[in-house]
Amino acid sequence: MAFDSHTAPPKNPRVVPSTTQTGSTDGLTVVIKLGTSSIVNEKTLFPKMSTLSLLIETVHEMRQLGHRVILVSSGAVGMGLKRLNLTHRPQTLQEKQAVAAVGQGRLMALYDDLFGQLDIPVAQVLLTKDVLAERAQYINACNTFKELLNFKTVPIVNENDTVSNTQIRFGDNDTLSAITAGMVNADYLFLCTDVECLYTDNPRTNPDAKAVKVVEDIASLKVQVSSPGSSLGTGGMVTKLIAAELATAAGCSTIITIGSDPKRMLTILDEMAAHHRDSPSTRFEPSVGTLFLRKPNPMVDRKWWILHGLADRGCIYVDEGAASAIKKKMSLFAAGIVDVEGTFSSDQTVRVVCRKQVDVGDGTKEIQEVEIGKGLVNYGASEVARIKGLKSYEIHVVLGYISSDCVIHRHNFVMSNK
Repeated sequence: MAFDSHTAPPKNPRVVPSTTQTGSTDGLTVVIKLGTSSIVNEKTLFPKMSTLSLLIETVHEMRQLGHRVILVSSGAVGMGLKRLNLTHRPQTLQEKQAVAAVGQGRLMALYDDLFGQLDIPVAQVLLTKDVLAERAQYINACNTFKELLNFKTVPIVNENDTVSNTQIRFGDNDTLSAITAGMVNADYLFLCTDVECLYTDNPRTNPDAKAVKVVEDIASLKVQVSSPGSSLGTGGMVTKLIAAELATAAGCSTIITIGSDPKRMLTILDEMAAHHRDSPSTRFEPSVGTLFLRKPNPMVDRKWWILHGLADRGCIYVDEGAASAIKKKMSLFAAGIVDVEGTFSSDQTVRVVCRKQVDVGDGTKEIQEVEIGKGLVNYGASEVARIKGLKSYEIHVVLGYISSDCVIHRHNFVMSNK
């Protein structure tokens, strides 16, 4: 079966590629996300030493092949619970932050000890979403990752639970791993979980659930993914699909595989290499796990940052004419704006939503809202509220000044996948 011309095949992981995402000539960049259920026993709260040891051996073998590896690791709360002799996950944000603060140090000490057995240096990277919201800090974080990989370290990434709150959280480490993959221009993202792969339904409750081996278009996926994460974790299969969508949009092939057997990641890499060598024109299907194919035309860094690195500060509602113009890659002007909500300043990110009338039958019409995308605004919320519906030459009359003839420039706007 030949590849669809619009679908990018996975890269050959065992042969140094001519062009990787980073433009490097010394192997691929691989991000591995390990969930709490793969690190900590839910009943005893002791770390799963056998799984972690296999993970370190797997990372070591990948590095021997010339690949750069970044680990996104959960488990701080689980480790903290054990140290504090607690039996249940904290309920309040403050309790969770305190427990995570205790556990994060123990988690890093464990990784440092295990990787140290193979003379592999590790580095702790703690991120919050608000840090990445500032362009300068985002670029600085990207540069730090680059230098850590140049130093031949294994960066170990987690969310900075101690200072994050509900407004500035990634929400789960699946999303964080996808953001990390985008920041380092990773070639592969492995999402390690407690099931073999993605299924058409929950295999624990439906014996007829079938494994999904390859996904080309997540939007057209016909699966039931209502299952939550583990009792200690925050994710689930839904968050992994979101993460896969984010990562593949950045040009990163994504694989869901079982976390209790890290060596399967090497199996998948070997199968990809053999397929690339023997039948590169046909579609690859892994024997284990689920492969999400990367998009052939990934977003450039700045647009990825606007769409996924920045928190929404508000919403601008536009009419159908403005929506049509935006879809033709034109800027958003005040004349097409019908409403605004939220509190934001210039150079912050807002959602752009089209309000249109739809005939629902019997001559009845209702207003539907469709998100178009996100963009950086040239005016604050109060200014947009005053100039909405106006022509560009009227802005100076109302405000007494004009910062720009458009509210969002087309170069600062990214279309949504919704």
